[in-house]
Amino acid sequence: MPSSTSSSDSALALTRGYARQGTPDRYARQTAADRPGIAQPVPVRPVPEQPWGRIFLGSLIIFALLLGGWEVYWRAYGVHPAVANTEGLWAIQRRRIDAGEGAATVLLGSSRLYFDIQLPVWERLDGHRPIQLSFEGTSPLVALEDLADDPRFTGRVLLGIAPDLFFSGFGLHTGAPRYAKKESPSQRIGQWLSMRFIEPYFAFNDPDFALQTVLARQPWPERPGKKWFLRVRKLSETEPDRNTHLWSKVATDGDYRALARRVWAQDFEPSPDDPTPEEALKTEKEQIDRAAKAVARLRARGVGVLLVRMPSTGAYLAYENGEFPRARSWSALLTATGAPGIHFEDYPELRPDLQGYYLPEWSHMTRDSGERFTAALYRIIERDFWGPAANAGAGEPPAPAGAAHGPPPAAAAAAAAPH
Repeated sequence: MPSSTSSSDSALALTRGYARQGTPDRYARQTAADRPGIAQPVPVRPVPEQPWGRIFLGSLIIFALLLGGWEVYWRAYGVHPAVANTEGLWAIQRRRIDAGEGAATVLLGSSRLYFDIQLPVWERLDGHRPIQLSFEGTSPLVALEDLADDPRFTGRVLLGIAPDLFFSGFGLHTGAPRYAKKESPSQRIGQWLSMRFIEPYFAFNDPDFALQTVLARQPWPERPGKKWFLRVRKLSETEPDRNTHLWSKVATDGDYRALARRVWAQDFEPSPDDPTPEEALKTEKEQIDRAAKAVARLRARGVGVLLVRMPSTGAYLAYENGEFPRARSWSALLTATGAPGIHFEDYPELRPDLQGYYLPEWSHMTRDSGERFTAALYRIIERDFWGPAANAGAGEPPAPAGAAHGPPPAAAAAAAAPH
């Protein structure tokens, strides 16, 4: 009668049989069957001899060819190596305030202030490089409140206003201030390694060119009842200190420029997901109230706050004027905050139609235009708001000569307020 361990005995014999047949013991997979007392052994099989060194080398070559092909493909498309705009990169600039630059000028806004203000131009004119804390697709209010709560910050804030983001409270990166406070050592090291060894060399290292992203945006058949929505594509290139400019392909490639415009145009059409007019107005008032409270805390400790309505053109400007009328939004914001403001339409030096600033997709300037715009904006700020001449004068700053229309009374009163 077979014993209860006959299966184990058979498996053990089979395992040993490989060695007797010339297969080295090291290629026989040892299992629970080799230990006594196991009634149901795991099947065993030999691992055959293979040229593992050549297999590894071949795999490495295939990997390098695929990676190199992906890189060559995107470089031919016009992509250059650039730093990824992450919350970790934002945190590096935010920590400059903690490290002793509390009296610095901080640029705080959405993508327009982020893309269009060129830090080297500002530094050349001012002597100091500002801290860029803007974030694309994000209302700056959370970051403004973070600065208002930080007594170490005693400098100046240039607050950029993009109406559709600011007055709706929309934000993709509202967690950046919280991330900067809780960033772990491993996250800091990962950010440093990426900036030093990956991002300066690989053009494809951009979320817009990740394989899964490329696959997701292929023209797959639409599901019934599901509308296909174009997501925002790559628009900018960023440097380690977050100096950023519009990607040249948006201006030079007609098809890509048309794609960028189609993406924005989706927001100009009514959607079932849009808030009701009453809900939108309530949200707008809430954002203005948040801004007023944050600005009050900043100005109470001597921080200068200057608002700037960045330029837009074409269909985007028409949409903003329709959804966020100037008297209801911009003027109300100036009145509530008591802070001075610069609206691009009030200054000939800032108007795209008069200065030839090129906004290919109606919302952001090319790099060359951004450099000229930065210089023009800086001169206005120094002349009328923050410079020695402005601080020595009394009353409101002089109205811009030749403006199409001057600031509304509320804006004039706000500009005259101490700052």
